[in-house]
This record gives sequence, C-alpha cells and structure tokens, in this order.
Amino acid sequence: MSCSAIMFSLFLTSPCPQGGSAEINEAVANAIANPQRPAQDVARDTGRKPDKVLSFFEVKPGMTVFEMFAGGGYYTELLDSLVGEDGKVIAHNNQAYMSFVGEAHQKRHADGRLANTKTVLSEADDLEFDDNSLDAALLVLTWHDFLFANMDQGWQAIDEDLLLDKLCAAMKPGAVLGLVDHVANPGGDRAEVAQDLHRVDPQVVKDSFADSCFSLEAEAEFLRNKDDDHTLSVFDPAIRGKTDRFVYKFVRK
Repeated sequence: MSCSAIMFSLFLTSPCPQGGSAEINEAVANAIANPQRPAQDVARDTGRKPDKVLSFFEVKPGMTVFEMFAGGGYYTELLDSLVGEDGKVIAHNNQAYMSFVGEAHQKRHADGRLANTKTVLSEADDLEFDDNSLDAALLVLTWHDFLFANMDQGWQAIDEDLLLDKLCAAMKPGAVLGLVDHVANPGGDRAEVAQDLHRVDPQVVKDSFADSCFSLEAEAEFLRNKDDDHTLSVFDPAIRGKTDRFVYKFVRK
C-alpha cells in the first residue's frame, strides 16, 4: 500500500512522517485500529498522534522494544499489538510511577491480556539488559523526570550517563531511541523547571546525548504547539494534553 493510500485511509492530510516507510505506517495503523484498545486510550489519540510518533520512530513487527516509565500503558498497548507475537515489549516503571498508575497498570495487564509484553519494576539506575538485545527504545514524556530537584514521594535520583551507557550496550547498532518531552523555555534551573512544570529545555536533552553512542538523526514538528508559552505546568487544565512537545529520533551508532 502506498503512503498516500494509507494516509487517506487514516483521514490524514500530512505527508508520511520522516523516517517511516509505507509498510511501517500500515502496521502502526493496524495497531491503532485494534478493537481491543480501551476507549479512554482511543480518546487520547488526537492529542498524542501515535500514528506519527510510532511511524517516525520506525517501530516494526518482530522488534524488541524497551519502554521506559511506561506509566499506565497507553503506548504499551499499542506496542504490544504492533510488535506482534514475534516481538517483545519491555514495559518499565519504578516504584514512584506505580504509586500514581498502579491501578491502571494492573487493569492494563490483568490476565495476561498483553501477551507480548514483559513488565519490569525497577529504579532507573538498577535496570539490567542483555547486550545487543533491543531493537528500539521509547522515552515518551519522561526525560524531565530524570531532573527532579526534590526526590520526594519515593523518587530516587537518576544517573543520566549511567542510563545512556546501559542503553548503548543494550541497543543494536542502528536501533532507534525515540524521545518525546514537554518544551521548557531556555534558562532557569533545569531541576526546578522539571519539578515545578514537568518540562525540559530541548537543548538540555541534546547536551545529555552529546557524548553518548547516540546521534540525533531527525526531529519532528507534529507535536509542536505555538500557543503554549511554556510557563504553565503540563498538568494545568489550560494546557494539559496540548503542550508544545519536541520529538527526537536518536540512532545507536
């Protein structure tokens, strides 16, 4: 199926996302159309644009995908369907995340309904992977969590360099690390901004990856919102679900 045909079938008018082939888009479309998806997930699709996100990150059937801080599992559900029985999703949370999403997480995974997913409960610094075992990794709306100033409510400090070293060893050459987060204005104390607004300056993320084994291959604009001035908490009703978000595709060298 051609790119234009797929986009027409999804009632989309924008061109194919950079980095995604027609075959990938079709697989993503099938995952999004899965009738087993909960209604509350489907209702969030307009704001999250998972068709473009997953196509841009080139997630395919048969992959092993690590999802960091999977939360309640919106993307876990899609990934489980997308990778299929020949693939695997590793859905990670830490104890602090579970204190917020525990009920949703349990419901999502009750009775083994996501058969292609393995859940992992671990603090970030304690994560362990087999070498060259991951085809992709997704960090969606999570990097700012690494920067919190106050490690309260069960949060433990996260060593960014240690995590990137572990992912470098775990991810195969050419594997995509897809990252999405809420935009913060430049300047200010990054820890306080992360703690108070749950945002991060995109340049802070680029700097964190600068000396790693990952190269920034592409950026996408489809989650940008010029009406967000970056001064409100992402949980403020005026902007929640409509924040200005950057989308980066890093590739394992």
